[in-house]
This record gives sequence, structure tokens and C-alpha cells, in this order.
Amino acid sequence: MNVSKKTVLTQQPIARIGATELDRLMATLDVTYLALTECLVSGGNRLQLRDINIPGMHYNLSGHGRLLVDGISPIELRPHTLVILPPRHPIRLEAANSRGEFTNLTHVDCKPQIQPGTLQRFVAGDANTAEIVLICGYFKTSFGSIDIFDRINTPIVESFTAADRLDQKLKDAVAELISQEVGSGAMSAALIKQVLVTVLRRSLASQNLWVERFSTLKDPQVARAFADMVAKPSSPHTVVSLSQTSGLSRSAFMVRFREAFGTSPMAVLRQIRMRHAATLLEADTLSIDQVADACGYASRSSFFRAFQKSVGGDPSQFRAAARAREMR
Repeated sequence: MNVSKKTVLTQQPIARIGATELDRLMATLDVTYLALTECLVSGGNRLQLRDINIPGMHYNLSGHGRLLVDGISPIELRPHTLVILPPRHPIRLEAANSRGEFTNLTHVDCKPQIQPGTLQRFVAGDANTAEIVLICGYFKTSFGSIDIFDRINTPIVESFTAADRLDQKLKDAVAELISQEVGSGAMSAALIKQVLVTVLRRSLASQNLWVERFSTLKDPQVARAFADMVAKPSSPHTVVSLSQTSGLSRSAFMVRFREAFGTSPMAVLRQIRMRHAATLLEADTLSIDQVADACGYASRSSFFRAFQKSVGGDPSQFRAAARAREMR
């Protein structure tokens, strides 16, 4: 009995972020560098997608087959299977031959290109009789300054149903890119964000171990402090105040925060503030003094020093460059 209990425990996540903190983080989720590919593989064929230096989301709209990544067991593809892979992981999509075997397959090699706002189509075999119809989205996300999907080290595999409507969201994203109407790229990014939010929402209940592989989110108490930093970058955060928010002692908070992020709380806070500052400067609606205040800096000089150290130029130069880009 003890062995059975131990087996069950080791196969389930032992830590997950709380609903309140996850809700606050999802509200700040930003999706950028969107590129979509549509992959069609008919029976007896294999389609290889070479690796890309950003995370990839692969959703099987219909059909059955398998997805292979070097170093792990084959992933069975059924309708509504979703796989998220870390950067630099080439994949192979295989549709069984007429005997139901994955042998002697015809191989097609493709290289996706990261071109935001575009749709690429890759076909192995006959598109009209495709057994696997897969949509792949390549993306970058950030909570504040942290890209959590870039930090996973093994695939996320989850099964959804038609009721989750992820297939419709992805079909709509593809349709937007095909239409090439004004705002189609932004609309597609918004639809991809909805898919990713659904995946993150699943982390509240999923029994799969990927829940723990979000190094940013695996410690609920640290995530609570991080969510506060992201939601209120202008607040006078200190290590003491953040440790109090997390419910940990100062020393325990410092150790656990560094384990999750690989750096100190104040370093991450600076990254969050600088990213927020860059967004405000590009928007060009606030004075530089107002931007400094909105990012938690009491003086213009301290803001300039921090921005120059982080970005490489002062805020005035950054804003001027952003204006120049807008004029082109």
C-alpha cells in the first residue's frame, strides 16, 4: 500500500500556482512574434519541421498519427491533442501506411520561417487526403519580463475536446492571416493568446507533471510576489515587502526566488520596470517624468541611469527612435 501511494504521489504535481495569482499573471500575458503553419500529412508520409529558436505550439485538428521529438517517446496524435515544445526542438509528424505501420514512410523536410503575420503551409503526400491536419504556432510570451514557455525543458502534452473550442480559435487565426485585412496579425495574436490562457488554466487541475516545469510558476508563494511586481511596477517594492507578500521569511524568499528565476528579486523587478517603461515611451502619451513615476522611480536621474544600463540608451533617445519608426 505504501509503495502504491508513493507511486501515485511521484506521478502527480506537488506544487501549482494558486488561482488568484494565475489570474493576475494571465491578465498581463503578452504574445509576440507570432507565426503560423498549417501541416497536412497523408497516410504513409512523414513531415519533418526543422527546429526554431522559439517555443512552438502544435494542435492536431483532425486525424491520427504520431509526433516524434528526439529523446522522448512518440506522442500519439488524436483530434484535439495539443503539444507545446521548448525552443530548438525539431519534430516529425508521421501518418501510418495502409497497414497501420510507421515504416517505409515517404519523408518531406521543411524549414518554418519566422515571419510575423504570415501563414505557411507544408504538405507531405496528398493534401486532399490528409490523415493529419495540424496547426503550429510559434510564439513568444511574457509575464512582465519573463517568458515562461521559453523556460520549459520538456514537452507539454494535453488532450482537449471539441467543447474547449481551441480548434475554432486556431482556425479563426489562420483565416485572419489568409484574409490579410487590417489588424489580421493582431487578431491572430489575440486568438493564440486565448489558446495559451486555456493551457495555463488547465495547470490548475492537470495531473500531468508539466505543471511543475514552469520554473516561474511552480512555487505558489514566489509566484504570488512575482504577480504583485507585474501588476504594480510603480509600487515601492523591497525584498522585505515582497517576502511579506509571499508569506515567507526574507532569507527563504531570497533562496526560493533565485531557484525559480535564476537571479534576485530586485533584478527581476528592474527588468519588469524597464519593459513597462519601454512600452510607455513607445506609446508617447506621458512625459518622461511621468513614465519614471509610473515605473517606481522617485527621480528622473535614477530612472535615466537604470534605463541606460538596461537598454543601452537614455529614455529620450529611445522615444525619439520609436517616433522615427512610426514616421516611416
